[in-house]
Amino acid sequence: QLQASGGGLVQAGTSLRLSCEASGGTFSTYSTAWFRQAPGKEREFVAAISVSGRNTEYADPVKGRFNIAKDLRMETVYLQMNSLKPEDTAVYYCAATIGSSHLSWSARYGYWGQGTLVTVSS
Repeated sequence: QLQASGGGLVQAGTSLRLSCEASGGTFSTYSTAWFRQAPGKEREFVAAISVSGRNTEYADPVKGRFNIAKDLRMETVYLQMNSLKPEDTAVYYCAATIGSSHLSWSARYGYWGQGTLVTVSS
């Protein structure tokens, strides 16, 4: 079971860090991703990190602003979001899967967290 946290209301240009924890386990054998869904829009890929943590992928709108990382004990995956924009407003979901291919595909993920709301005001 995945638990996402860290969302909130922030102003444009500021930063926020989201966390995803695996209840009763670790991410040592899972690739992990963040997806987001804005009101009235479909869920979209944001960022992913491979099982080893050595490989990452980012959606074009967040490249250079967001960073995904695993902690050393593989118990938590973070999404550091910098230079936030109003268009980043969405519910953010963490997800986990076995393997490290096609990580931007939501259908690859069998485990999902409950989502955490990020609201960026202009």
